[in-house]
Amino acid sequence: QFGRTEVIDNTLNPDFVRKFVLDYYFEEKQNLRFDPPGPHSAVLWVQDFLGQAFVALGEVIGSQRGRLERALTGVPGKRCGTILLLAEELSNCRDIVTMQLCANKLDKKDFFGKSDPFLVFYRSNEDGTFTICHKTEVVKNTLNPVWQPFTIPVRALCNGDYDRTVKIDVYDWDRDGSHDFIGEFATSYRELSRAQSQFTVYEVVGADGCCAAGMPSHPTSLHYASPYQLSAYALALKAVGEIIQDYDSDKLFPAYGFGAKVPPDGKISHQFPLNNNADNPSCVGIEGVLESYLQSLRTVQLYGPTNFAPVINQVAGAAAQVIDGSQYHVLLIITDGVISDMLQTKEAIVTASSLPMSIIIVGVGPAEFEAMEELDGDEVRVSFRGRYAERDIVQFVPFRDYVDDSGNQVLSMARLAKDVLAEIPEQLLSYMKTRDIKPRRADP
Repeated sequence: QFGRTEVIDNTLNPDFVRKFVLDYYFEEKQNLRFDPPGPHSAVLWVQDFLGQAFVALGEVIGSQRGRLERALTGVPGKRCGTILLLAEELSNCRDIVTMQLCANKLDKKDFFGKSDPFLVFYRSNEDGTFTICHKTEVVKNTLNPVWQPFTIPVRALCNGDYDRTVKIDVYDWDRDGSHDFIGEFATSYRELSRAQSQFTVYEVVGADGCCAAGMPSHPTSLHYASPYQLSAYALALKAVGEIIQDYDSDKLFPAYGFGAKVPPDGKISHQFPLNNNADNPSCVGIEGVLESYLQSLRTVQLYGPTNFAPVINQVAGAAAQVIDGSQYHVLLIITDGVISDMLQTKEAIVTASSLPMSIIIVGVGPAEFEAMEELDGDEVRVSFRGRYAERDIVQFVPFRDYVDDSGNQVLSMARLAKDVLAEIPEQLLSYMKTRDIKPRRADP
């Protein structure tokens, strides 16, 4: 026996928190057996046998996105259910964090008395799913709980990726196990670590959805547009798009959203067409992109994690189709600074650096943008597993640096567009020169 999970009472669909670290040897076959025991007692041997699964560790590691599902067997004539194994290569991070959280004025869920709140921490996975990594104790009969300090390895919280999304759900404990959902919020280890010198405060948002950028209908959201001015996202899109569209012949722009639950099934997507047309995601002009963006806010539920790699790979795939110099792609990403797939994004940028494309990243909101600065690559060229980007193709600017003090949106957009587009000509020329592509002669 290598290890044992915790017991989860009164459920046929347990989601275990306790994780196990295994050393993997490529040259050896390492067989594993999983035995989920049944209803527990103080004595191990009187537990009911629910089935078992046999698998090689190499199968788990080699499975798509580290997810392997196996049927449980061992009880003759009975279907025993399935076991889902999730595996991820651990970073070398050995940091351990101790944190303490408290809450104020939580929603009251109990008819008699107050709520009995507890927290559930979720780590975001590389495939966009979440895995429970910690649960706090229950604090009884209060709407202003103070939970006990707890210690957790940073690898368990975010696999050593300081910018990976950490989602935290707040529940009201019920004796029968049907805990009531109070709300949720999203953060990252980098954000949490700032609490060493100052309080870090989050709004707990209820079941109608939340994200780092906030609910679009709420005035504090970066997506909020008043009758008198555009949202921060819309301003950035309009500022850059209206200039760059003049260099496009057909004025058709594929536009995608990322980080949202998309109808009709509510699955999390990092590459959904803003116009809701998967066969033709192109919008007519920047005004068409803006219109599709505003319409999508009414139909999708903003949700973490925030992954960049899928949309970068989407554009890279298109750029790879025509490499004779007759087409050049510019990808504009507008973000609040949270990124959940930093390694995958670096890999995507390194791959894209050999293609006819550039990437513009505009950061909106008050967040620190260390991760975006790293992707910019002005100081240190972006690399992935020892492979460096062939050329610098990323330009990052924080939008707040260009906001005019007088509130003049036109001036703010002009300043932003000037700086954000400054590197594009040189990036285009560098691609053409390295491929020895010369300008074509003009038609008579």
